[in-house]
Amino acid sequence: MIRERVADNVYVFSSEHYALVNAGAIIGPEWSVIVDTLASPEEAREIREFIEGRLASPVRYIVNTHHHADHALGNCWFPTARVIGHRLARELMLTRVHERLEAARDHNRELRDVTVVPPEITLDGGSLSIRIGKRTLQLIPLPGHSPDGIGALVLEDRVLFSGDAVMPVPYLVDGDYDDLVASLKRIPRLKLENLVQGHGEVILRGEIQNAIRSNLRYLADLRRHVVKAGHRRDALGYLATVDIEECGKGRILLNGLAPELHGRNLVALYQKWYGAG
Repeated sequence: MIRERVADNVYVFSSEHYALVNAGAIIGPEWSVIVDTLASPEEAREIREFIEGRLASPVRYIVNTHHHADHALGNCWFPTARVIGHRLARELMLTRVHERLEAARDHNRELRDVTVVPPEITLDGGSLSIRIGKRTLQLIPLPGHSPDGIGALVLEDRVLFSGDAVMPVPYLVDGDYDDLVASLKRIPRLKLENLVQGHGEVILRGEIQNAIRSNLRYLADLRRHVVKAGHRRDALGYLATVDIEECGKGRILLNGLAPELHGRNLVALYQKWYGAG
């Protein structure tokens, strides 16, 4: 796991096991808050050891930016922390994530001691603030990648943990196109110093506008190709020919996972809009 400090007592933890997924921590004078917990038991325990062992700061709250396992499966390694998330995140973790974990245990021995721990403190549509010493962590809705998406903004340092609302390649198979566009357009208005994507490198202040524009252009190109496919007899055949580079993104992003995510985006959006295939 890679650890990076992005502000005084604000850390980012990046997975070396899966798709450069990120978690974070805000360390207070008496206790701490973490944002997401990764999926690997080894890396979740490493985060706990750094915060509670090395820094001697007990984790009081976990904020889950959304329900996906790569962001929330490590919750169980922080047994004294209270989990905060969207109301839908709780519902989806108790159903979809639990079912997938049960199926995955047969193939992954690492997961046999993992349990799903859903949010017990929930929000739905509004915002919620947590005071951590002299800092304020504001939770704001950022749907689109998934309906339960929230961001965690460290107000004083202007650091946003966006969850998967921002990724090197937008991904909306579980989400909504218009919601994701709206969430992306909201982010530049926050006047950030650092943007911690759900996956990938931390984006610095001078690069945030270009990163958001790039994602919006990608989504516009995605839409254009899906609409074009909607007028063709062999729609899915056409979509299979649409390379990620035609939509302005590189093939090597996310350790080479980008083309697969792009292909899923095209098919999912076509099926949602045209109900076919």
